[in-house]
Amino acid sequence: MAFLTLRDIQKSYFLGKEEFPVLKGINLEFELGEFVSILGESGGGKSTLMNIIGGLDREFDGEVTFEGTLLDHKKEKQLDEYRRGTIGYIYQAYNLISHLTVLDNVLVSLEMTNLSQKERINRATELLERVGLGDQMKKHPNQLSGGQKQRVAIARALAADPKIIIADEPTGALDSQNTAEVLTLLEEIAKEGKLVIAVTHSQEVANHGTRIVHLADGKIDGDQRLKPAYPVPTDNVQIADRPLKASASYSNAFKHLRYTFWRNSLIMLGTAIGLFAVMLFSGLGNGIKAYIADQVNSLANPTAVTVQRYSKNANSQRPGQGEGSLTISNSQVKQLADLTHVKQAEPGYVLANGQFRLGTTTYALNNMSTWSASYQTKIIKAGTKPGKDEMVVDKNTVAKQYSSKDWKSIVGKKVTVTWVAAKADGTPVPVSRELTISGVADFGHNQVTNLTTYQTVQAANKSVGASTDAAMVTVKVNDAKNVDSVAKKINAIKQDGKRQFNAITIGDILGTINTIVTLATTVLAAIAGISLVVSALMIIVTMFMSVSERTKEIGILRALGESKKDVRRLFTAESLLIGFFSYILALILAFGLGAILNNVLYKIAKFDMIQLSLTNIITTLILAIVIAYVAALLPARRAAKLNPIDALSAD
Repeated sequence: MAFLTLRDIQKSYFLGKEEFPVLKGINLEFELGEFVSILGESGGGKSTLMNIIGGLDREFDGEVTFEGTLLDHKKEKQLDEYRRGTIGYIYQAYNLISHLTVLDNVLVSLEMTNLSQKERINRATELLERVGLGDQMKKHPNQLSGGQKQRVAIARALAADPKIIIADEPTGALDSQNTAEVLTLLEEIAKEGKLVIAVTHSQEVANHGTRIVHLADGKIDGDQRLKPAYPVPTDNVQIADRPLKASASYSNAFKHLRYTFWRNSLIMLGTAIGLFAVMLFSGLGNGIKAYIADQVNSLANPTAVTVQRYSKNANSQRPGQGEGSLTISNSQVKQLADLTHVKQAEPGYVLANGQFRLGTTTYALNNMSTWSASYQTKIIKAGTKPGKDEMVVDKNTVAKQYSSKDWKSIVGKKVTVTWVAAKADGTPVPVSRELTISGVADFGHNQVTNLTTYQTVQAANKSVGASTDAAMVTVKVNDAKNVDSVAKKINAIKQDGKRQFNAITIGDILGTINTIVTLATTVLAAIAGISLVVSALMIIVTMFMSVSERTKEIGILRALGESKKDVRRLFTAESLLIGFFSYILALILAFGLGAILNNVLYKIAKFDMIQLSLTNIITTLILAIVIAYVAALLPARRAAKLNPIDALSAD
């Protein structure tokens, strides 16, 4: 049984509906150890026949049988395996990959074998030394002569130890000396027990083989045996092939990216700036939230829960209006104090229309209430917190109004404070009490509060017959981690099926503020994200350009046995690497410029305003990878769909 058999091979090309037959019923048999020259004039169908034998051309009629197995040219996967493990190509135009070194050009074939990395390098080195290029391995193809390029192509064709070597006009571009050397190498390959099929139009070249098949006008018109086929070694063990690993695709993509680094550097910089902006705004949002939380926690106790009576229409009710009253009784205060994780329940008041007169000036006591565990002593900027018949006034609206330069001098002044309370039936009643200003508090410009003690207000209300029920209760929780659970319990308390209380925590306040901050930073990040859209378009254009420039490379890789999937992955990998390196650059910018901005802003706010979290970093990485992957889809798909024969003939 012949090693390779062609039966009734017919091939036509069509121009519109007009048919142009190229091969008209080719029948041939080949054996291992033969050096067969397919001789004929240009346009006689030699190259078309070689493409069919090599598994590149799938559109023909007839049968190709290899080692007794019929090749189904409709099954692309089978042809990929056939080329990968059986065929080695040598081209007239050399078809070396320009961005790879001489050594890497040979290693491309070996990446689809089961050899280890060390074994692959050793074999590639041995083959290059065999063809006389042991000292040229680190050079690129553009640094070699024509004869040297052809010898690299021969080494690459032999690398994966294929059984069939197809040489398409292997000496067509060489001088006489290099022609003789190449023909000697081909003869040696045949003597090793391989089948060498050389396409040529030179009778002199054909005479070096063991057999000449003459092809004219798409038919065999001569089959001359020059000498017997060389004996096939019995101890020859072929290197096993396997599909290309994903790591090899990424390695090859990195080599091309490194070769074209400066051309891609602007794209990576543009993408990095977009990613940096998104990361910066996210970090700024984190910093602002942390700053607000720090400021709020420095003013208020995070373990305190403020409790008020619940009402769907609280603004229309007043304390003491019977069934709908918003006051909290002593029994209800005790009920709150008895909850699990509660250390203390401290009743308090919010005073209406509070004011006092000092000298000739009347001071409005906006938001006057009673001191509780909710407040931190840090807010006291002068004097002390209030005791019996004492009060703390607000720095900005009271103390500085009293004296802008010497606002601390208000401490110790005795004033008569008035406010409006309500009797049990809801009737308003004015209350007056002489108090001593014990201190000055500063809540910042966004909050104004004047404070006295619960006992002071209770005694004053009682003296005029006003209700002494609390307007609110400050519940002190034993641990900050239990605040939310206590707040939920308080909100769940019901009487006669009706909710009784509304619990307010620092977390609730921060949650509202953080929602606004998150919204603002998200909008800013989205604006920055527009640059990422532009970057994605840049990557798409770059990848399409890369496909166009590397069309011949795609044909070479397919001829070597890479599948459509491998080609698609190669270009996807390169785009992902662009995205990844853009991300690394963005990370450097974010931490570098972030540190500079923090240094500047710290002088103003005494706080690091840009805080990059692990979530920000990981999210940005995912964003970079997704953008790069999506940008690669169309170009990579186009590359994979290229016809290998058309790709090989590209300029």
